[in-house]
Amino acid sequence: MSSSLFHGVGSRHEQSGQYGIAHYVEHMLFKGTRRRPTPRDVSVAIEQLGGILNAETGKEVTVYWTKLAAEHWKIGLDLICDLTLESTFDTREVEKERAVILEEIAMLFDSPADLIHLLIDEVTWPGHPLGRDIAGDRETLLGIRQPDLVEFARSAYAPHNAVVAVCGPVTHEAIVDEVARLYREWRPRPGPQLPTATCQTKTDRVLLRTQQTEQAHLCLSCPGVSYFSGDRFAFDLLNVILGEGMSSRLFVQIREILGLAYDVHTYVKRFRDTGALVIYAGVEPIRAEQALVAVLDELRAIARSVPEEEIRRAKEFWKGRLTLRMEDTGSLASWSGSQEILLGHVQPIDDLIRRIDAVTPSDLARVAAHALDISALDLAIIGPFTSPDPFVRILSG
Repeated sequence: MSSSLFHGVGSRHEQSGQYGIAHYVEHMLFKGTRRRPTPRDVSVAIEQLGGILNAETGKEVTVYWTKLAAEHWKIGLDLICDLTLESTFDTREVEKERAVILEEIAMLFDSPADLIHLLIDEVTWPGHPLGRDIAGDRETLLGIRQPDLVEFARSAYAPHNAVVAVCGPVTHEAIVDEVARLYREWRPRPGPQLPTATCQTKTDRVLLRTQQTEQAHLCLSCPGVSYFSGDRFAFDLLNVILGEGMSSRLFVQIREILGLAYDVHTYVKRFRDTGALVIYAGVEPIRAEQALVAVLDELRAIARSVPEEEIRRAKEFWKGRLTLRMEDTGSLASWSGSQEILLGHVQPIDDLIRRIDAVTPSDLARVAAHALDISALDLAIIGPFTSPDPFVRILSG
């Protein structure tokens, strides 16, 4: 059984000088509460029952969740509540966790297959909160103090901007009663505002990080849509056709036919006011230019037309993956809670399926023309290259 608490706050809500503080607060909530004063007390509370406790900070949402046997569901909710309302932010733990997060950031820079996804955000949204690492950077982390963490948590975590999602064999009424009991002292208060920052003017479409790697890592970013957009369903199908699964266009062409990459795939990012479709490929450095040309050729082909049978298969793929996702309590709690906190409602699965089935070839063609315009793409590369110029020329050609 899974229980989640979603807070409508993330790294996008941070002000200058406090980059990484939302993620820092998330870490600190595991370091002790008044009833569970040490990190071990927190972990033992769930693990002695065979359960799991975890959390994740995003750009617009932070979520804390537990998964454990149904008979212990109240303990899971109680633990999440305790972390949210009674964390002590012990000064000694603050300093220890600062060092841990700095190591987390250092680990990212040692993993180019992970770092590339940070770099593509940076080139897609330059100078914008969406283009920053959620964990922050060394300079800002060293400047964050215990009172800063306490104040951010106090203002960011408020009941008017939170959603509890529970999935398992328990009634809605029982959940409501338990949440009302646990959070009876939680009072509404003003929270942080979403910055209206705009991207800096792009001076470069290609971001190169020169590194002596055995494999070159490339990410292309295509213009996307927000999670409020009516085109998001056509956009989902475009993503499936392009790079979801082993039957997708890019997997078949780049891996199976040309043998250029072991891993090539796509994924979608959506935020309140923007989005992107990202293409990733890991290739031998000497074949990186060839791989980029091949990817662009496939984008042009899809932008010209997609057969109706391929669209039909993409719809069945999308619906099948949604159905499989609903079989896991953690995924179902995450799916419903994230929709409620971001959209303000949970869309019925039948409605989502109808929206996917209603996408027409002309809808897909319109979305593809917008997203796959080569002149609008951004590129991030990590590899043993001395200059981005060859890649710039390919994108400009």
